[in-house]
Amino acid sequence: MIGAALPAGLLPRVGFRALAGVAVLLAAILGGVVLGETPLPWDTVWAALANNLWNAGHPVDPIDQGIIWSYRVPRTLVAAACGAGLALAGVVLQALVRNALADPYLLGVSAGASTGAVAVTIMGLGAGAIGISGGAFVGAALAFGLVSLLARAAGGGPAQMVLAGIAGSQLFNALTSFFIAKSANAEQARGIIFWLLGNLSGVRWPDVTLAAPVSIAGFLACLWHMRALDAFSFGADAASALGIAVRRVQIVLIGAVTLMTATMVSLVGSIGFVGLVIPHAARFLVGPRHGRLIPTAALIGAIFLIAADVVSRMLIPGQVVPIGVVTALVGAPGFALILIRGKVRG
Repeated sequence: MIGAALPAGLLPRVGFRALAGVAVLLAAILGGVVLGETPLPWDTVWAALANNLWNAGHPVDPIDQGIIWSYRVPRTLVAAACGAGLALAGVVLQALVRNALADPYLLGVSAGASTGAVAVTIMGLGAGAIGISGGAFVGAALAFGLVSLLARAAGGGPAQMVLAGIAGSQLFNALTSFFIAKSANAEQARGIIFWLLGNLSGVRWPDVTLAAPVSIAGFLACLWHMRALDAFSFGADAASALGIAVRRVQIVLIGAVTLMTATMVSLVGSIGFVGLVIPHAARFLVGPRHGRLIPTAALIGAIFLIAADVVSRMLIPGQVVPIGVVTALVGAPGFALILIRGKVRG
């Protein structure tokens, strides 16, 4: 049925692009496993992966086996899932808000998720009924709701949404700092601050089983609503005139953005610039149509965060730099380039 509705020859092109994208992503994941604080030979990595995936029985040093399978593989997979999820969140927010500055970090969603996660971690809010991810989701939802109300009270325009997001970010960052100062000891405070800057060091396989499904579900939700996102680029009224169920789609997409952002923040901390810069890079490559923009942004986001994680492990010998520092070092010049080229319009 779908094939009959598509132009002749389109399905083979779509299939080829999908396979090419998967191949590039797999190559990036393999690179993330090979490179790191201690570079490992390709043949050792292949042997270790074959041992765990197919019980190949290759002779591999147990330490190398543990580093590859229990540390680098889950770390790289979570980096890919987080990069894709944050990039998708940026694509959706920029379409819904109609502002090229919109992203989870700037609109306060990441700050709210951080506040919720910290409140559950060190203050025990929720009395054990919700975990860190649940606390992050509640915080992200509260932050986005507050920012939306403030923007609507200020006039509801794209510029007001960004200004409200800045105010919301400052508020929730202040709350996070207050929680840390009130309830955390010196060691806890140091660990939380390092985590808030973005940290993949503690990621293990259980985190993969959380990050990957959430990222895939968010990707499918965005792809399912790609035509609605195209319509929202011209405003909610235009989308409604085209037959889009505006309120329902907004709830679904905002829920997907909140879930992806909260999950990623609860696992690796608050990472900026991914949701802001990556959608622009993808738009530059494939144009504004969301049928191409969504998979391209997800792919670039995944590869970018894998590369940023590798750099964070290799930049200073013997020390892991917070990944948020690396993304900011790359993202800030990228954002400056967007401004200079006149791509951002409030």
